[in-house]
Amino acid sequence: MQRAPQSNRRPRRHRAAVAIAAVTSFAGLAACSAPPTSSGGQSGEIILGRTMDVTTLDPERSLCDSCQIYNGAVYDTLLSATTAGGKLEPLLADKWEANAGNTKFTFHLDPKAVFSDGSPVEAKDVKWSFERLKNLQGSPSYFMAGVKSVDAPDARTVVVNTEYPNSAFFNIVTAGYTGIVNSDVAAKNGATADAKAAKTDSAEQWFMKHSAGAGQYTLESYKQGSELVLKRNAHYWGAQKPNFSKVVIKDVPDSSTQLQQLQQGDIDVAMQLSFDTLGTVRSDPNITSKVAPTYNFVYLGLGPGAPGAPAALKDVRVRKALRMAIDYDSVINATVDGKGKKQATGVPNGFEGSEDLPLPSFDPAGAKKLLAEAGASHLKLTATYPTFTIYGVNFTTMFQSIQQGMKKAGVDLKLNPLDYTAWADKFGNGGLPLTAVYFAPDHPDTVQYFQYFSRAKGAPWIAASGLKADTRQTDLMVKSLSQTGAARAKTYAALGQSMIDDSIILPVLNPQVVLASGKNVVGDNYHVTRNIDLRQLKFKK
Repeated sequence: MQRAPQSNRRPRRHRAAVAIAAVTSFAGLAACSAPPTSSGGQSGEIILGRTMDVTTLDPERSLCDSCQIYNGAVYDTLLSATTAGGKLEPLLADKWEANAGNTKFTFHLDPKAVFSDGSPVEAKDVKWSFERLKNLQGSPSYFMAGVKSVDAPDARTVVVNTEYPNSAFFNIVTAGYTGIVNSDVAAKNGATADAKAAKTDSAEQWFMKHSAGAGQYTLESYKQGSELVLKRNAHYWGAQKPNFSKVVIKDVPDSSTQLQQLQQGDIDVAMQLSFDTLGTVRSDPNITSKVAPTYNFVYLGLGPGAPGAPAALKDVRVRKALRMAIDYDSVINATVDGKGKKQATGVPNGFEGSEDLPLPSFDPAGAKKLLAEAGASHLKLTATYPTFTIYGVNFTTMFQSIQQGMKKAGVDLKLNPLDYTAWADKFGNGGLPLTAVYFAPDHPDTVQYFQYFSRAKGAPWIAASGLKADTRQTDLMVKSLSQTGAARAKTYAALGQSMIDDSIILPVLNPQVVLASGKNVVGDNYHVTRNIDLRQLKFKK
């Protein structure tokens, strides 16, 4: 999943006093084409077309949508999941259990599991991988924050101890960023996992050209702005062998170009088609397509404390007015041809706790009234955002529609589109008063959204917003991690409502997605943690 780029102030998610920082960080930014008649099976090469947002291929430093695909294919995790809150399935671990207090998590490794060099996956590798993930202090390190120790009592047993309860932990270790790395290979190439890893680890550049996982594929090559190529892992240990000899992820940023290349057979799967192409897609006999629901969403993020932000943004009435000033139905129609839903807050529809949260509605008169009460009539704002299409949503089209709605509420919205790199640099230097970002799930548990978007202590959007941590939200976070079932859902809902009350994160839409592939491809899919699950993709025989 892509996230907002990290600010130079850089925390990325995190009981009261000392306990807060630990608990609330648990959690939870040109190939040769395969002809349409590819032979398929393990001898075939499949090409996926999508915008690539890769910044690193180091699995314990990465955090992006393309990274989800790569990590899921190359670095097997202890467990896997297919739906939000869904049933957990074995992967590297064939058995797992937790103590009654959810502070001790034991995993028993499958004795058949081996890395791509044929060496066994052992408990020491899990211990090393989890410790490196935590100690690198990178974007995905929040997955291991609050972990007190990782023990390897024998080669097949891993025991993770946490300082405080974490009922989400089994879900967390389905995230591709928690994939297990061959510690012997990585260490020989500059990777470190001890408490000083953030300063001593020098393996990131090695990971840009090599991989060391136990997944179905290994890294063959990566060319920025061009393609990411994976090849079959000849030593793959699982019962389900790789379906392709190679997987090429081709950088095709434009939706219309993806469609053109799909029609020409230059790519086999187009991952980010906009909905204005749907008629063409459905009328082409050489393309198989369907529209599927997702947990992805696009949101506006407000930064009251960002450089250049109008002082009025610090008034919650102004932020609530902006929530009311978005013409959601018009935006959904303009961007995804109506094939999307409104979303209450930074928790996607379908995730635990989202069910009864109030959806936003367009109320320009109400927005005007709030702005007047706050002394902010005729508010002027600049929206600085990246120029691309994600999940079928063209950001420029989205903002043009938002601009029209806000005008009716008396808000003068100026648009400042930038290419992704320039936008990321600006956001990383203290945040932006108003921007747009996109989010896909890291794992199947709702807690990730509170750890990222709330004002619980350590959440990254505290830095981006310039606001202070909220004690109540922090306490609710702690409470949720000690609960399960209906009690936890109730706490999650309370956290969600508190985020609505803050109005820092304003989801614009939860889009469906166009799944489109050549007629010879079956199993095209949307996956909750992998973005697309390569295990399900096949060529027809």
